[in-house]
Amino acid sequence: MKYLHWFLRIVVAGILLQTLYFKFTGHPDSVYIFDQAGIGAPGRIIIGIMELIAAILMLMPRYTAFGAMMGVGLMVGAIGLHLTKLGIVVKDDGGILFTLALVVFVGSLILAYLNRKTLYLLFVDRGAVS
Repeated sequence: MKYLHWFLRIVVAGILLQTLYFKFTGHPDSVYIFDQAGIGAPGRIIIGIMELIAAILMLMPRYTAFGAMMGVGLMVGAIGLHLTKLGIVVKDDGGILFTLALVVFVGSLILAYLNRKTLYLLFVDRGAVS
């Protein structure tokens, strides 16, 4: 089980970190995507920072659940954008970006589930939910 945790952490964080280059350098494809979303350069940078934080948290065993939950939230937005404004294929990419978003989403969900005890202790055991 330990190896599955690390495999998922590395894959999901690796995908998130790899895409940061395009967001932070203003690659034309990234600019296109965030312009289509209506949030432009500021949104691109903010999302990039959030993805960086999520990836770092996922790689830290104590905080994996929090990074995973961030990954889920970020990918809900990415997948929603693909399904509403962008389409599955973006600028002839063959659907790679959509597929990567799905991999990060599913991997993040699995990591959140595998680390559910951390979330339980945070929200339930401390009396936040009665």
